[in-house]
This record gives sequence, C-alpha cells and structure tokens, in this order.
Amino acid sequence: MKKSLLALSMGVLLSACGASDESSPEELVAEVKEIVKAQNLKPFTEEQLAHFPNIDTPLADLGKKLFFSKSLSGDMDTACASCHHPFLGGGDDLSLSVGVGAVNPELLGPGRLHDAAAEHHDGGPTVPRNAPTTFNIAFYDKAMFHDGRLENLADEPLNNGQGAPIRTPDSPFNTVDLNAGSNMTAAQARFPVTSPEEMKGFEFAAGEDNATLRDMLAARLREETDELENTTWFDEFVKGLQVSDTTPVKELITYDHIALALGEYQRSQIFVNTPWQRFLEGNDDALSDSQLRGAKLFFNAPSDGGFNCVACHSGSFMTDEAFHVVAIPQIGRGKGNGENGDDDFGRYRETKIDGEKYAFRTPHLLNVTATGPWGHSGAYNDLTDIVRHHLDPEYAISIYDTNDLQFGMQLDNWQNNTQLALEQLQQLQANGTSKLVKLNYNDEQLADVVSFLGALTDPCVENKECVAPWIPSPAEDVDGTLLIAEFESN
Repeated sequence: MKKSLLALSMGVLLSACGASDESSPEELVAEVKEIVKAQNLKPFTEEQLAHFPNIDTPLADLGKKLFFSKSLSGDMDTACASCHHPFLGGGDDLSLSVGVGAVNPELLGPGRLHDAAAEHHDGGPTVPRNAPTTFNIAFYDKAMFHDGRLENLADEPLNNGQGAPIRTPDSPFNTVDLNAGSNMTAAQARFPVTSPEEMKGFEFAAGEDNATLRDMLAARLREETDELENTTWFDEFVKGLQVSDTTPVKELITYDHIALALGEYQRSQIFVNTPWQRFLEGNDDALSDSQLRGAKLFFNAPSDGGFNCVACHSGSFMTDEAFHVVAIPQIGRGKGNGENGDDDFGRYRETKIDGEKYAFRTPHLLNVTATGPWGHSGAYNDLTDIVRHHLDPEYAISIYDTNDLQFGMQLDNWQNNTQLALEQLQQLQANGTSKLVKLNYNDEQLADVVSFLGALTDPCVENKECVAPWIPSPAEDVDGTLLIAEFESN
C-alpha cells in the first residue's frame, strides 16, 4: 500500500512537470513527417524482405519441425519452441523461462513450473535471462544474446548477419569461430542445446564439449542410438536440403544442417506490417493522434521536448545493437556474478571492461507489445512500467513491486544487486558516457509513448490463425517427440 501511495503522489508531482502537446491532427502528421525526414527513417522494402525465406520453403519447413521436436534436448523433454512459441510472441510470456525438468513439459507460458524432483530445483524459474522473441531475429546484424556473446566481428554490418565473420561462445573473445559458418541466426541455433537449464539437461553428454554434444544429437536423429526409431528424419532432410536420397545419412543429418534449418525457420518469422510501417510508406492515417504525439516524444531530443528513445532504439529495426547500462531490476538466479552468485554483469562477462558491467544489448522494438515481459531479467510485466523506468530509473526502482512476479521468483538479493547496477548507471551519467538521461514527464506523455510502441506491432503476431503456418500440425510429427503445446488459459 505504501508503494502505491508513493507512486500516486509522485505521479501527481510529475504530471506538473511535462507540457501537453496541443498540436492539431494535421500538425502532428506534418511534424512527425519532418522527424522521419530528419532521421532518414525508411520503411522496409519488398526488395529487402525478399532476401528472407518464406515459411513454405523446404529448408524453413524442415527447421519448423526441428524447432518443435523435443529430440534436440538431452532428456527429450524440451524443444526450442518451449521457450519461443509463435502463440507467445516468439517467446514464452514468462519473466524467466523454465527449460528442462518442467512439471508438465507440454505446458508453456504462465503456469509452467520446475519439477521439485528435477536437478537444481529451488522453487523458481531456472533460466537466468528472459527469452527474447525470435520474431524478426533475422534483422540482427551485430550481436545476439543479451550480452552479445555471439557477434559479427566485421568492421561494418553485413546483410542482416549473412556472410559475417562470427565469434561465438565456442571461441575466445574477439576471435572468429571457424565452425560457426557465416549466418548469425544459424550460428545462434547451435547454443540453446548446450545449456543444461535450457535444453541439454544434466546427464546427457555429461563431460563432453559442445561439438561432441551436437554430434550426439545428430546421431540420435540418424537413429544411431536406441532413443529414436522409425523416424522420417532422413526423408525430411532430403526434402529440406533438396539433395538426392542417395546422400549418405552421415553427410545429410549433421548438426551444421540442423542449425541451418533452425536458422531458416527463425529467419522466416518476419512480421513488419505495422501501422508505423504504413505511415513510413505514406499513409497519413495510419497512426492515431496519441501515437503521433508518442512518435514525437520517442524521436525528439529533450531540448525539443522529447525523450530521445531513438538514441538507442534507432533505425527501421529500432535498435543500435549496442550495449547500455539501464539498471533493470536484477531478479532470478543470475549468472553467477557478485558476492552471492545471483547477480548478472551482462556485457562485462564478455569484455571485462569496467564501463560495460551491467550493460545489455538494446532489444529491437518491433512487435514490442506482444513480446513481454521486458528487460534482460524480464523484470517488467507492464510496458508502461519499463518505459517509466527508462525515464527515471532511480524512481522506478524505488517503487518496483515484486508481488506480481512469476511464481517462485528468486529475490533474496535483488535490491542490493539492482542498486549496484543503478550506481553504475549513475556513474556513467555523471561522466557523460550514458545515453540515458533522467527526464520529467506526465502521465499523458507516458501513455502516448506506449501508444506509439503499439504502432510497432504487426497485427499478425496477435492472431493465432495468422501465425499458425509457423506451427507444425500433429500429422507432421517426425519422430514421436513433437511438442504439442498446452496453455494455462485452455
């Protein structure tokens, strides 16, 4: 109750700090058009989108079946889709995921719990960072994962991560992984299977390196073990790779090909038909007045009455793909950092640069209303709350309410860990190296920015029928392990 009263009183105080935008509808359209011109903002073009695979292409279709197959997890109880389901915005609608060892492996999203008899059970979620959406993942050009541990080492970004020299967790920092290929999305698909909490489990391939583990998974699909039998994976790979059925199975079913197919499936998840896209294409009626006011706040600098969100959320993809300290509340198990091991040092874990402690990659904002919870730890369940956090992190942390978080969330040291991140942010702000500036705002402005963010969502991602092509039917079960998702609301 005290936090609610504080939030109310502060909201009243802050409401007096911001000026209302009294521009007419016609003036709003003209003003946002001027911003678009000044920022050189462009809509996605048909030529640009033509480079991405369609879900109906053979390789993407193979990837879809692999993405939903639990045979790629060590204990065959988890699929990629367990944490990245199209019905859940390409994520899992949880602050932090429960990967292996779920009470009900088929139940996704809210209600998914870790089995008390499973390894490393502590009553809460098992994966230390929020599962990012796979929707539009293909546009990432510089870095993947919250800490950028998979990154493009080219001096200049190359064709949405295609043809890139890639560093991965399998190679030392700033060193190309010669086994990663040159496709960032496919390279990323090599790693969830190696995480004990996400897919690997704690007994499968125990003591083996990542390369051996992946070979063991491919051997399973080749039916070289006694775990699967009478599968049709050989036929699926022949069709997906469009090769002769005389191709030796060991050349056909490899983890390189598995990763390639998984990557093509994810690269087919292009959802950019948004109201903002239509406005950039010239439709003056695409945005509401509130969304237009929100756009002005989003793109304008504080000197022009804006919030300068574009300082980090830039370009058509709405991200600079750089790493910034924002001091999102640190909840959950953490990554083994700090005095108690439940902190997460973010990009510093990779670079060992002091200024990058607690820095995380800027997420893109396409379909943001459908891809929460938000933040590297999934700390915010309400989009308004995380926008407020960016405008005044210290205040947002002071009123942060843990009562509505995911069941069993680990919170023993969240305040101390979050305070350390906040102090890091404040130090960066003091020395002028942070792009995050504390700003005054009123409730109407906050609502307008959130309204604008809604204009970045493709209606398709919130329509089950529209995203159904990215979900295999039970008839497409190749080996008896297809994930048939259940949801608590059912």
